[in-house]
Amino acid sequence: MNFIKAGSDAAGKPVEINYVDYGQGKPVVLIHGWPLDLQSWEFQLAELPLHGVRVIAYDRRGFGKSSKPWDGYNYDTLADDLKAVLDELNLQDVTLVGFSMGGGEVARYMSRHQGARVSKVVFISSVTPYLLKTDGNPDGVDKSTFDGMIEGIGKDRPGFLADFGKAFYGVGVLSHPVSQPMLDWSQSIALQATPRATTECAKAFSDTDFRQDLQGIKVPTLFIHGDADKTVPLENSAQRAVKLVAGAQLVVYGGEPHGLNVTAKDRLNRDLLTFLSGQPVRDNFDADGPEAMPRRAENGSATATY
Repeated sequence: MNFIKAGSDAAGKPVEINYVDYGQGKPVVLIHGWPLDLQSWEFQLAELPLHGVRVIAYDRRGFGKSSKPWDGYNYDTLADDLKAVLDELNLQDVTLVGFSMGGGEVARYMSRHQGARVSKVVFISSVTPYLLKTDGNPDGVDKSTFDGMIEGIGKDRPGFLADFGKAFYGVGVLSHPVSQPMLDWSQSIALQATPRATTECAKAFSDTDFRQDLQGIKVPTLFIHGDADKTVPLENSAQRAVKLVAGAQLVVYGGEPHGLNVTAKDRLNRDLLTFLSGQPVRDNFDADGPEAMPRRAENGSATATY
């Protein structure tokens, strides 16, 4: 295992961030969603490095194999953890890819650290711009929804996460849902996090306002979201967020749920590679067609097929 020191906790103990680093080429950093860890990027970690891309993914503090301090689950601290990863590995010309809660880390990093080292950003099923319904954010989600999540975690965390996983992957929505072993695997990942981290991160992504963070982003930006996402509904998130980032593009995956990095893995991998290459990402795409993935050139770099 590889670890990066990201400061210390309140007791002065070092916080270590577990990460993986695969492939060679321009770096892409994957920031996972809640309540999982870097393992949730399995299909991206297996494919993207085959196309001349260096891919780094890490476990958020409190999750996976990273340190599990009592505190530090606010977005300022989480953005500082991301900075520690970029600084320690001395990454340049980075593309940040944030999934769900991880989109908040991308947005806060871009404002808090002035987008240092970053050339592109991608938000997938992201919680941005602001989920909580308030007087100043009437299009948000009612607070009772998030209160119910916190109550469910406290009452029966394994039971809550099992039900959450079904909605996450669109069980009952997709005509070909993920397998029960996939649900079981995701459950096992989620349970590696501490109850404290699980609860505090849920509070953080539900009530953090990222609207000003997004407005300061000046690099090419792509939003990807499923229109069958019941976990972070499209209309409460990406449809609003894309309007706050100048020149940003929104690609909607028809019929896909929150966990589209699994349910639409081939299309997502293809779209990420296309965006990385500087080419436009198309809205309509047949993931099973002949253009499902840029072919690999002899030197390992990605070559578009159109």
